[in-house]
Amino acid sequence: MSLAESDPSSDLLPERFRRWFAERGWAPRAHQLALLERARADRAALLIAPTGAGKTLAGFLPTLVELSEALPNLSPPAGRGRLVGGAGKSGEGPDDSAPSAAARPAETPPHPARQAALAAPPSPRARGEGFVPRPGGLHTLYISPLKALAVDIARNLELPIAQMGLPIRVETRTGDTPVSRRTRQRKYPPDILLTTPEQLALLLASDDAPYLFGSLRRIVLDELHALVTSKRGDLLSLGLARLWRIAPQLRATGLSATVADPDELARFLVPQPFVPSPARGEGEERAVGQADIVVASGAVQPIVEMLDTKERLPWAGHSARHALAEIYDLIKGNNTTLVFVNTRSQAEMLFQELWRMNDDNLAIALHHGSLDVAQRRKVEDAMAAGRLRGVVCTSSLDLGIDWGDIDLVVNVGAPKGSSRLMQRIGRANHRLDEASRAVLVPSNRFEVLECVAAIDAVAENAQDTPPQRKGALDVLAQHILGCACGEPFVADDLYREVRSAAPYADLSRADFDDTLDFVASGGYALKSYERFARIKQDKQGRWRVANPKVRQAYRLNVGTIVEEAMLKVKLVRSARSKGGGHTGAIARGGRMLGQIEEYFIEGLTPGDTFVFGGEVVRYEAMMEDQVYVSRAADKDARVPSYMGGKFPLSTYLAERVRGLLADKRAWKGLPDQVRDWLALQTKASKVPGRSELVVETFPRAAKYYLVCYPFEGRLAHQTLGMLLTRRLERARARPLGFVANEYALAVWGLGDTSHMIRQGRLDLDALFDPDMLGDDLEAWLAESALMKRTFRYAAIISGLIARRFAGEEKSRRQVLFSTDLVYDVLNKHQPDHVLLRAARADAATGLLDLRRLSDMLTRIKGHIVHKELDRVSPLAVPVMLEIGREAVYGEASDELLAEAADELVREAMEDTSTRRMG
Repeated sequence: MSLAESDPSSDLLPERFRRWFAERGWAPRAHQLALLERARADRAALLIAPTGAGKTLAGFLPTLVELSEALPNLSPPAGRGRLVGGAGKSGEGPDDSAPSAAARPAETPPHPARQAALAAPPSPRARGEGFVPRPGGLHTLYISPLKALAVDIARNLELPIAQMGLPIRVETRTGDTPVSRRTRQRKYPPDILLTTPEQLALLLASDDAPYLFGSLRRIVLDELHALVTSKRGDLLSLGLARLWRIAPQLRATGLSATVADPDELARFLVPQPFVPSPARGEGEERAVGQADIVVASGAVQPIVEMLDTKERLPWAGHSARHALAEIYDLIKGNNTTLVFVNTRSQAEMLFQELWRMNDDNLAIALHHGSLDVAQRRKVEDAMAAGRLRGVVCTSSLDLGIDWGDIDLVVNVGAPKGSSRLMQRIGRANHRLDEASRAVLVPSNRFEVLECVAAIDAVAENAQDTPPQRKGALDVLAQHILGCACGEPFVADDLYREVRSAAPYADLSRADFDDTLDFVASGGYALKSYERFARIKQDKQGRWRVANPKVRQAYRLNVGTIVEEAMLKVKLVRSARSKGGGHTGAIARGGRMLGQIEEYFIEGLTPGDTFVFGGEVVRYEAMMEDQVYVSRAADKDARVPSYMGGKFPLSTYLAERVRGLLADKRAWKGLPDQVRDWLALQTKASKVPGRSELVVETFPRAAKYYLVCYPFEGRLAHQTLGMLLTRRLERARARPLGFVANEYALAVWGLGDTSHMIRQGRLDLDALFDPDMLGDDLEAWLAESALMKRTFRYAAIISGLIARRFAGEEKSRRQVLFSTDLVYDVLNKHQPDHVLLRAARADAATGLLDLRRLSDMLTRIKGHIVHKELDRVSPLAVPVMLEIGREAVYGEASDELLAEAADELVREAMEDTSTRRMG
């Protein structure tokens, strides 16, 4: 059966494309043709498809077809049709290798024959599609949330382009791209440019943006669900709004593997209609624009299992060290395995331990965002070539990198969300008609419950991606400054443009004007400081940058990811004698290992050891922004404790965990160790019901404890702990502190809370009343350092405080001093300042998780169950182990934790059961 006979819509494909599919024994999938059909109809589209469904080809198919039809009779000259900056030698990626001899010379304009063909009048078919080719212009922009993903897409696009003989130039542009290549790309744009949201913002903030993007026909947004839930998504949406103004013919295609609300995501892909705010009545719905939605079908259900360890399952902790041998066996038993962990420090520890037991000399690598780019590229290329048996990685590889035949995904620790888990599972077996395989390795007993709930959610294909966010004002401030760095703008025009972006569709004119005033003067309280006046109006009323230094500062500080101050780590020979003393000065230079947070290094003294890049290294010295280390063989090395990489437990998964606990019939499917643990809890106290809040009070070691189990995630629990301690203080319960984990909260003090509740001096309904989110919250925020921290991030993102200048970078201390000073001034003289409003919004949705806490307090109202105990309960043991933990790393930490756990477990089990617990 021919392709045309098998699918009536195959006439959408030109002959060379039909031939290319047929030669490989393939047929285009229905969703790939559907995207091509939407492109012919000049429609934006959102493709929702599982990994392995050919999303990338579907997204680029309209581009390849349109470019090939613009050159219907042109065969590629000898040696052309390759990617400039395509994959090079092993260890080099598209941005690290020089173009091959077969590629177009880097500094020459497009081929003359191609120029002539592009300049010729479009074919009737092309005119019918609304596609008007422009000479030498950029046709398609691809946006990826990860640099590695853009590089991977370039690698995979090269093959079909070369095989079909298409003279199409594809290049990547990331933070790792050499300056010379970036300059050439603006002068001679490729046909397809693969880049990131930050690089798009930089390109738009130049006066030649209309030249570069004027011919843009398509934009492909990959892993869209991962972009829209953060400030990077806000920045991207504003970039899209600017592109729609520069290139009205532009149509967007979104690619997403996991999405909870397709309609919401589809709105991101089209300009939202402008309706002046006063014209909308109270409660009146705003008209919305939406892209067409295409859903791929036919994926095989993944096979997801949980490791039922033969070892003693820890009561607390996150190292999963107990399962190391079993993880190693999984790697050994498969051709290629990805081992995902949730933090960078976990990745370093796990990689180091696996190497210690690697008697079979398996090729196991490490990949996380702090490693040097050359090291990351080497790992990615080796994985693509099938040379590695396993890779220990973090969220740096969560998204759609096609690494060929990956047999198994191992997720160490709880997944925190079903959509995140499905994303990771999708890294295994990039084939639509075969099942992906994954094994979850819980690191403690509570995580077993979370893993079981996540496996059930995957079986039901239940998604829990968070709802689309409202656009942040600090990101808007950065965008306004970026617009002024390009061509001058009129405020009214920019306001209409910004409102076309979905996250900012409801932006009020007052908020826009306040943000504009902030960029222009710093705001009312900062007007007298010249340094905060970054844009000014000309005689025509247009806004432009105040001076060239502002433009330079913007380009050095663009983006929304605020990380702790990073220092470069370089490997040198030790300057120490065998006795431990210095033998001379540290030699400059050395091999770059990567970067590490400044705060971690500040806690070290010369001679301390830690694990970095999979090696045990000794700290020798810090000079300027560089840390010099030497190799060491210390088995008790400290492990870098990175700030990044911790994910909150999703609301949806938390609900499923509560449901699992409430359904005793479901306990039969749990491992014996966990089932026995819950049975002990039932006898000693109570297992929480789905809508209940169980509150336990008990004495221990001359203190009195209150432990509750909201199951709402660490962030919401920390906020609840802060507010409860204030209320307990007023009730004269003399609280001393609190500790929270993902599942529970423990507060301790000198007052006997059991006695106070018994006497009626402490009312639990009043203690947990939702009104704590009013005055108590405001009073706490006014006193805490948390608001200064969130303000610092907003100040950096908005451009008020620049981290980097030409030739220098502010230290963490300098940034702290600058932002804290400004915060105090604004808090005193302009409390409604736009940056303070942005910081409060960030705190509410991020660090405080107020919406979730509010929902929980409402849910438990009238459903609080108090259990007065004489000792700690089995369910309380994990959170009690968080109290007073020493900052000890590696095996020492696990040993201390095990000792404390044994003591608490003995306590919890006294007189409750004669059954032996593991």
